[in-house]
Amino acid sequence: MNPIPPAEFTILHLGLGSFHRAHQAVYLQALHEAGDRRWALSGANIRPDMADVLAALRAQDGRYTLETVSPAGEYRYQQIESIREVIPYEPKLAAVIARGAAPSTRIISFTVTEAGYYIDAKGKLDMSFADLVADIGRVQRGEIGQTIYGALVAILAARRSGDGGPVTLLNCDNLRHNGERVRAGLIEFIERVGDMDLLAWVKAFTRCPNAMVDRITPRPPAELRERVKAATGRDDAAAITGESFIQWVIEDDFIAGRPDWGRVGVELVNSVQPYEEAKIRILNATHSCIAWAGTLVGLNFIHEGTHDAEIRKFAFDYVTDDVIPCLSPSPIDLAAYRDVVLDRFGNPAIKDTNQRVAADGFSKIPGFIAPTIRERLAAGGSIDSVAMLPALFLAFLQRWHAGQLSYAYQDQGMDPTVAHAICAAQDPVAALCADRLLWGNLAGDERLVAAVRGAGDRVAAFLARRA
Repeated sequence: MNPIPPAEFTILHLGLGSFHRAHQAVYLQALHEAGDRRWALSGANIRPDMADVLAALRAQDGRYTLETVSPAGEYRYQQIESIREVIPYEPKLAAVIARGAAPSTRIISFTVTEAGYYIDAKGKLDMSFADLVADIGRVQRGEIGQTIYGALVAILAARRSGDGGPVTLLNCDNLRHNGERVRAGLIEFIERVGDMDLLAWVKAFTRCPNAMVDRITPRPPAELRERVKAATGRDDAAAITGESFIQWVIEDDFIAGRPDWGRVGVELVNSVQPYEEAKIRILNATHSCIAWAGTLVGLNFIHEGTHDAEIRKFAFDYVTDDVIPCLSPSPIDLAAYRDVVLDRFGNPAIKDTNQRVAADGFSKIPGFIAPTIRERLAAGGSIDSVAMLPALFLAFLQRWHAGQLSYAYQDQGMDPTVAHAICAAQDPVAALCADRLLWGNLAGDERLVAAVRGAGDRVAAFLARRA
């Protein structure tokens, strides 16, 4: 392969999964193709996962093929070359820390699941998580942490001691107010570690803009490699697939420069909040609704549930009856956005699995769904349509409790003992609605319990019709 000339500035990205490679790397590739090659990506993982993918990327000098598919079934293949360095995993993260501390690295970005930030409903670190507590202990002993905070502390401490200069920390995930919340979590983590000098440096020399990202990126199917080879002639062991739609909205608050992303379609704004709320409540919550309902009636893929009239109506009514009133007025045409989202979910070529989308319900209920319920109740409105989502999740959880799911359920935010206790309770609806992790100050609210109970009856009738 032909070598690519070095870039002037680096973005170090932590979490070298499919989403990053179908999203942030693609925008930087577009900038390269527009003639601006000043920035490049360096990618790494902070945990020992995806070893095969990282090895394939290293063997291909960071190059890989992105397949995109439109709702009309149009396929496109693009080689992405914006990741110039793939750092292999090793427990001490020495090369990751060195790259993050280098003065040429001006942005450290990361993609983490909602549960991976360990943030409670009050925006504080949730110290009930044993791995978070253990990580604080590791860092206090001078060891390298295994959470995002532990990794960032190691990088930023090296940057400070090496006089690497200011750096922007950029979230690329679905956490609401993600920049603000990870900054608060990082500061609290450093406070608990007790490194006051580093704390002062982080407050002065880092920025954490909020950002909203969007592109459906399913796990690469087994047949993708052959499809890419047939279309391009390249035998690509690191190929990925995704929908044609892509969006990135970032608050323009960077302390050490940034790529000229506005040239290639990134929306750089003063406040990401209206875009973030629309995406989280309309796209993310609706995605989960369809995954839970689809699983319950034996469907495997998101597009199958989206084309099911009853399941589509659950999602449509939730957005129409409850989300749009909460988010209006908005700079976004919310009804049009709802329809675009459902069209995207209905794309049969994406083959996004219910298993992937149904994951992490114990983080998605408080993050994606509870805010709408809270706001509708505060305004004196009905929550009948939005209550279908926790009712579907409870029915889904009961299947998991009984060992009757067709796939392994993964939920980083779930305490299995608590989840089993909810399902085994004499009144599972009341037990679910009493859980403070899920509902915060709404826990036990009689209006919530009544609405979820009524929705549960509708879910039971729906399942009876499909039996």
